[in-house]
Amino acid sequence: MAAQGATRIADGSPQIADSVDSVHIEYQVYGHGEPAVVLVHGWLNNANYWNAQLDDLKARYTVATLNLAGHGASDKSRTNCSIANYAQDIVAVVQRIPNKRLVLVGHAMGAPIVLEAARRIGARVTGIIAVDALKSIGQPPMSKPQFEELVQPFRADFIGHMHEFVAQYLFTQDANPAFVRKVADDMARASPEVAIASLEALYRYDFGAVLPGIKVPIIAINSDLHMPTDEARIKKSAPTFRTIVVPGSGHFLMMEVPQRFNPILLQAIESLAKP
Repeated sequence: MAAQGATRIADGSPQIADSVDSVHIEYQVYGHGEPAVVLVHGWLNNANYWNAQLDDLKARYTVATLNLAGHGASDKSRTNCSIANYAQDIVAVVQRIPNKRLVLVGHAMGAPIVLEAARRIGARVTGIIAVDALKSIGQPPMSKPQFEELVQPFRADFIGHMHEFVAQYLFTQDANPAFVRKVADDMARASPEVAIASLEALYRYDFGAVLPGIKVPIIAINSDLHMPTDEARIKKSAPTFRTIVVPGSGHFLMMEVPQRFNPILLQAIESLAKP
């Protein structure tokens, strides 16, 4: 899918693109050069979660960040928080970027979203980078009772349980308490309706339907927190997949250890930069 109506934009100036359901998506573009690196945040986060990568990336490439619908400064009127609709947010943004080649980078929930976007965008995408994501590919899906057990505490006490969830599941035990609290506060301010609907979209997402259409390399830069990345199992469903593990990091490794994460990210992008 080629860029339409693309213009050169002032570095970092907030811009608006209309997604498929007419929801306004805020995005920013930095730097110049090929390919354009599109950074997609995770569940209940926002574009600012990539701030520690911007200087290194924009020195070499065009960089685009965006807030998915219902997140950050983007429109919160979406009623269907499907992975497909979130993917259309990316499509709407890249239609306004003139670069011939794209590398899509997705953190957590952003990773299946960029997979879904890649098959819609087509040949402009030369590679996909997942950040602490895609570890469950090839495993049996979560059952409906398991999903309900997961979301029930969020329904009962969204703010309180979010703080417990973030501290328990998204960070190592020796993580900076102030940073843990900041992330928990950010996520607790989100709409409970968007949060639960997005989780349900992830629960229902069928990787088996999208992965056969992904022919470009998929590189996962993952932490070793909780679930290990079983590359051999994942490659059975995604033959182009490979992983790089950053030991001792938490779920937000791009923010917690940027001094280790950024060189890995740059090397991965360089390997994907050519068609």
